[in-house]
Amino acid sequence: MALTPDDVGRIANLARLELEPAEQAAMLQQLNGFFSIVERMSAIDTRGVEPLYTPLSAVQDVALRLREDAVSESDQRALNQRSAPAVEDGLFLVPKVIE
Repeated sequence: MALTPDDVGRIANLARLELEPAEQAAMLQQLNGFFSIVERMSAIDTRGVEPLYTPLSAVQDVALRLREDAVSESDQRALNQRSAPAVEDGLFLVPKVIE
């Protein structure tokens, strides 16, 4: 999947970026390079390969250090919301920013 200069222009517009023509050309080359790497990785048959939760587990045994999932603090919602300008039913009220 190769991108065109028009694609890069649309992406820059969506990201609210102003790119000079030279920057747009460099971005096009970088994005197409990225997509070519993804295509090559997608072509590799990975059936039967277990996913790694950390790259270290490929070379050594790694024990996960998990803590017990237990409540360690009391509910302090009212205290935390005391300084908020507007609260309703335990929720912070914020001004609408998107039409």
